[in-house]
Amino acid sequence: MLPPPASADLNPLTQGRWFQRLPIEFAQALLSLGRLRTLQAGEALFLREGAPCGLYGLVSGAMRFSGHGGGSESAREAVLTVLTPPEWFGEIGLFDDAPRTHNAHAAETTTLWHIPQAALRDWLHEHPTHWRELGLLMANKLRLALVSMEAQMLLPPSQRLAQRLLVLAQGTQPIATQGGFRRHISVTQDDLARMLGISRQTTNQILQAMKDQGLIALQRGELEILDIDALRALSK
Repeated sequence: MLPPPASADLNPLTQGRWFQRLPIEFAQALLSLGRLRTLQAGEALFLREGAPCGLYGLVSGAMRFSGHGGGSESAREAVLTVLTPPEWFGEIGLFDDAPRTHNAHAAETTTLWHIPQAALRDWLHEHPTHWRELGLLMANKLRLALVSMEAQMLLPPSQRLAQRLLVLAQGTQPIATQGGFRRHISVTQDDLARMLGISRQTTNQILQAMKDQGLIALQRGELEILDIDALRALSK
């Protein structure tokens, strides 16, 4: 394991499977080229149609990704996902330099490790073999997106919600410790309902049933996974 820069404790970020499997040269570059950035709850990191600004890694807190139907901010909102450490994001813009496709806001006080677009592109120009690692990061997210699309079309709400909780708990970067999943998930019932396209009432009913079965514990703006194996069984 590479040590983080002396000025920053990046241990949570470096515990994910993707980072731990990186060639040491690329891992060191990500640590040396980056800088810390802190957002307060509700603060925007970037908005749809904004220019790509680099790669981000979540050190603490949570990021909420969303979009809006129509041209107004008051239009109906769609929540794609909520990411927590040790997730990385922003790699798509490194490949195509296209504008951001969605909004990213801090769901709570959040610390990020930011590698600026130009600095990382320049480094990759000198070390082109490491584009593959970013491709693997993107491919893993694409696989999860396809599974989610299939579930949206075929599964009943209870299974879809169980699957989404598993995705939020395991993420695209399973943790090297804690059994490979996040026990505490920072997400509201409203956001879960928007992710799945179901009503908040239905979401609440399913979550209460999971609570009664001992699968989860509910708190304001957060839930705790108590029985990950039972949750996996419910998702199938």
